[in-house]
Amino acid sequence: MFDRILNLDRHPPQSCFLWGPRQTGKSTLLRARLPNAPYYDLLRAAEFRRLSANPGLLREECAAWALAGGKRPGPVIIDEVQKLPELLDEVHSLMSREGLQFILCGSSARKLIRGGGNLLGGRAARLELFPLTSAEIPDFSLERALNHGLLPPHYVAEDPIPLLDTYLGEYLREEILAESITRNLPAFQRFLEVASLANGQVVNFSSIARDVGLSMPSIRGYFEILTDTLIGCWVPAWRKRVKRRVVESPRFFFFDVGVVNDLARRGAMRPGSAEFGAAFEHFLFMEIRAHAGYRRNRYPIAYWRTSSGFEVDFVLADGAVAIEVKSTENPTSDHLRGLRAWRDEQKSKRLILVSRAPRMRKTEDGIEIMPWQSFLRQLWDDEYPLD
Repeated sequence: MFDRILNLDRHPPQSCFLWGPRQTGKSTLLRARLPNAPYYDLLRAAEFRRLSANPGLLREECAAWALAGGKRPGPVIIDEVQKLPELLDEVHSLMSREGLQFILCGSSARKLIRGGGNLLGGRAARLELFPLTSAEIPDFSLERALNHGLLPPHYVAEDPIPLLDTYLGEYLREEILAESITRNLPAFQRFLEVASLANGQVVNFSSIARDVGLSMPSIRGYFEILTDTLIGCWVPAWRKRVKRRVVESPRFFFFDVGVVNDLARRGAMRPGSAEFGAAFEHFLFMEIRAHAGYRRNRYPIAYWRTSSGFEVDFVLADGAVAIEVKSTENPTSDHLRGLRAWRDEQKSKRLILVSRAPRMRKTEDGIEIMPWQSFLRQLWDDEYPLD
């Protein structure tokens, strides 16, 4: 249904890990792009049981495919690979000794990393599939994206709320409880709700700890769980030398605006509300993050904020592009204060205010004021100096 941007072709052909949160469409993408590839789905109980009992079956079956087809099979796809870390020893051997190519798919690398799993010694590239982007959706609707989120089944649903509730329940049951990541599930559920209210903000660990009723180290550990299971990510502060004193703590974003809506019980997103503005900024971050992730150079994303209150929401590629996001339809000079303060200290090739303004314009001092549609078109057309 959607033409995904992620490129699975490696030159030369190379094995890879394909990570992504649940329901981003990893399995759908692999089956559509590689319909004839050998496929192991470890979510299937029977498949999991037989391979966990005897991981060597993978080697024997790959050998049988090679004999039957007269050539080496490949790539071999293993879905939900994190459920059976010991299988990676066989994968490693088949890659290094037989030259086989694998695509190893999963929703969390935590079990592999924490359990000392074989991560193939750097022989496999790391790819990540994000939720849908505006460039992948015909007749894209901003209102629908902000209210439904951008996981494929949620975006197309008439009513996303039951799906979002189910999604969060499955995450807690299958990612957290099943892997025994934490024994205090009620506290973790409360943490998710409190953290969602701070989405996109500089994280105050002590405040969240008080609200949840846990220690600061526990809260830090919970945020680590979210990043390990791909449910969120950090945006670091810009720390290069500047004249003004700056905030150095990172911001935290969940991976999908719909998930935050459900956790925070936001209700319908209506233009002009604070919730709409927060969701609008979150959505644009998701677009920038996906664009950075799909490009081979994977440029860094940071933010800049001074202790006196000047702020730039997103600083891309070591300062090449500085972006401020406002959901207003009528940007004024007050909305440009952060970008002008940034320009006084840093040299950026482009300074951009992204908003819901109806037309593009450029101020006398060189700041571009863009409708969000124009910004995203230029972003996905690679018109920004990000290399």
